[in-house]
Amino acid sequence: MMLRHITVDCADPYELATFWSGVTGWTVSDVDKPGDDEVLVEAPAPVPGLLFVRVPEGKTVKNRIHLDWQPTERGRDGEVERLMALGATLHEDHRAEGGGRGWATLRDPEGNEFCVEREAGSAAAG
Repeated sequence: MMLRHITVDCADPYELATFWSGVTGWTVSDVDKPGDDEVLVEAPAPVPGLLFVRVPEGKTVKNRIHLDWQPTERGRDGEVERLMALGATLHEDHRAEGGGRGWATLRDPEGNEFCVEREAGSAAAG
């Protein structure tokens, strides 16, 4: 069996997919457009894509699952700044913990939590 998609319920699939496309550098599927009820951000194989599906109810509680990301093109702090410029908000800041090995918990534009960890090869990486 293979994990094909990570699916996120949301109010505006195209808008949220566009945000996550900016986060990841992956493309929004060519067949998807604004107003669609399902929009896919296509990941490079074998990584599962991110599928955003319109639901009528809004997010009301903390996610039971979230994504942890590790920067590959810049340091953790630079990545947090970049993501906030794209529309993420800082939820919890744990970067000073563990001698600087901590992480930052952010929220996407619809309030879904995700974390940004230290970059690989960092002197403080654990």
